[in-house]
Amino acid sequence: MRAVIAEDSVLLRIGLVKVLEMAGFDVAAEAGDADSLLKAVEDHRPTLALVDVRMPPGFTDEGVRAALMIRQQWPDTAVLLLSQYVEERYAADLLATQTGGIGYLLKQRVADVEEFIDALKRVASGGTALDPQVVAQLLLRRGGGPDPLERLTPREREVLALMAEGRSNAGIAAELVVSESAVAKHINNIFAKLDLPVADGDHRRVLAVLRFLDGGPA
Repeated sequence: MRAVIAEDSVLLRIGLVKVLEMAGFDVAAEAGDADSLLKAVEDHRPTLALVDVRMPPGFTDEGVRAALMIRQQWPDTAVLLLSQYVEERYAADLLATQTGGIGYLLKQRVADVEEFIDALKRVASGGTALDPQVVAQLLLRRGGGPDPLERLTPREREVLALMAEGRSNAGIAAELVVSESAVAKHINNIFAKLDLPVADGDHRRVLAVLRFLDGGPA
């Protein structure tokens, strides 16, 4: 698996290279700005692009705009965004264009190397990885007006939040200290209460997460 890293902090970039190599990635290129990132993706067509949200020259949303362009032009390249702060709208922007191969984590997650590597592999294989703090902010933002999410019980909302983080049924069961069969039952209830169409399990999970992020029809 090839990877490209876009991070303007040299020290953090060196650390990310080592972590990706530990995870089995071949780091094909490193970039310090969005233009260099796009050129590297075009040249190497990596499995994964690891992208800082704020990069030169403006240090605003250059990384996000580059990530959206990558998902448009090279949809086979997964994108994992790293951010210093919780800016949950960026996760929603990315998921609005593609529903797989997307991640959004706070930079502090890199310190937990094992969990970070798990997120890298999950995103590279077409899954999602959303930071728990991003999910928490989305929950706090909700309120007022008819919302299909209001049909969910507190436990079902917990399960959906963990789904949004990209966790498997086994991962959700371990986090909530319940059986996998109990998790599967909660997920089926979530699908029913959100009026999601019958489809393969992975597709319905994505639709549920999109509804969770957007607060409206998936």
